[in-house]
Amino acid sequence: MSGLSPTSPTRWQKIRTAIGPIELTWKTAQDYAFLLVGAIVQAFAMRLFLVPGLLVSGGISGAAQIINHFVKFPIGVMVLLGNLPLFVLGWRHLGGSRFAARTAVALAAFSFFTDLLVLFIPASGVTTDNVLNSIFGGVLLGAGLGLVYRGQGTSGGSDILGRILNSRFGIPISQAYLITDTIVVLASGFAFSWEKALYGLVVIYISGIAAEAVSEGQSIFRSAIIITSYHEKVAHEIMFELERGVTILSGKGAYTGEDRPTLYCVITRSEVNQLKELVKEIDPNALMVIGTAHEALGNGFRPLQ
Repeated sequence: MSGLSPTSPTRWQKIRTAIGPIELTWKTAQDYAFLLVGAIVQAFAMRLFLVPGLLVSGGISGAAQIINHFVKFPIGVMVLLGNLPLFVLGWRHLGGSRFAARTAVALAAFSFFTDLLVLFIPASGVTTDNVLNSIFGGVLLGAGLGLVYRGQGTSGGSDILGRILNSRFGIPISQAYLITDTIVVLASGFAFSWEKALYGLVVIYISGIAAEAVSEGQSIFRSAIIITSYHEKVAHEIMFELERGVTILSGKGAYTGEDRPTLYCVITRSEVNQLKELVKEIDPNALMVIGTAHEALGNGFRPLQ
């Protein structure tokens, strides 16, 4: 007898409790598909464009590229080993077991395919033109990372630090990349050449834009805040001319102390000029602030799911 009472948790139950609930849903399967495809796309970016062109994209993979150039140790293996401490950091700050499982899959897939593709892709890559290498390598790398983000994971390395900066401080992904990867790119300047380091910065910039476009959409929506003395008339025209919903928010002028109802609405990029003309015709003295909305879900837009 083991001495356990009928209600004592087994070792497996303890493990399940520590890991958390495992939901085998369609959404989960879709997320893992994003993770795998994204990791493979990133691996192709490395082998087709970045490694042949000696272009470092920053992070652990960039450091692995520099080391590999001198000692020929497999890049994928170094990426896997170098990410272990950052993996623990991400576990604590980016979602615990859910983060760990998804990041482990993305990281393992990226490391595996980065080393596997050596067997099938020539060491010279596709082109010797580093302008093309930086453009296409950056787009592929960013697209792959964006897919990994859509799968609610990261591919490790500076991606983890970038996600922490993004989630904790609201820093856009492209800027987070620039912050976390600059040191490694500067190291590539000493290892390869400063010209290649400059191309590396181009890769980081392009990949950041591509990652945002894939993970968050193309920012085709605009949010508008309108302060006008004719809020009811403006709201009516927006609803019936643009056929967009409007929310009237309570507001008060800080200087006058008077009530100033504020209008809020979401429109498409193509409707911005129509909105400007509509407001100008009713109240030329109105204050209007137009901002970018990465995504619009709900009534009048894509269904909220």
